[in-house]
Amino acid sequence: MAQDKIPSSVLFCCDHNSIRSPMAEGMMKKFYGRAAYVQSAGVRNDMEVDGFAIAVCDEIGVTIANHRSRSFDEMEDWGDDLSQFDLIVALSPASQRMALEMTRHAHLEVEYWPIMDPTGLAEGREARLAAYRQTRDQIETRMRARFGPPRTEAGGDPA
Repeated sequence: MAQDKIPSSVLFCCDHNSIRSPMAEGMMKKFYGRAAYVQSAGVRNDMEVDGFAIAVCDEIGVTIANHRSRSFDEMEDWGDDLSQFDLIVALSPASQRMALEMTRHAHLEVEYWPIMDPTGLAEGREARLAAYRQTRDQIETRMRARFGPPRTEAGGDPA
């Protein structure tokens, strides 16, 4: 069910803000340009952006190498109010629970997209890259279904 209306602000979240949510943030910015203010966060911030996530995003022209991982708590410390987002997309069960808890008094939409965590699923570089590509492709499929075709495909400027 494609919804062409893109919310004005979207927060993607996962466990560590090192794989799934930075991928989603980067893809949303690339595909839909400035149609929405987009950020990402994790339940915890205890990891840097994963090198395999950077590599598979580079394959589709999405740059996430400069992403700085942050947690929900850091977002609040830096003055970001979760209730100001129109939509929060949780990419893991733990981040869904945290988003629902932190926004329980706000009237905003929290969606859960069950996206596979590719860590530890394969041995060897090629097999690991394949798992990360599968995660990236799951995010892209959900994004297209939720927000419509990327605007960059129609020749629009993504920046």
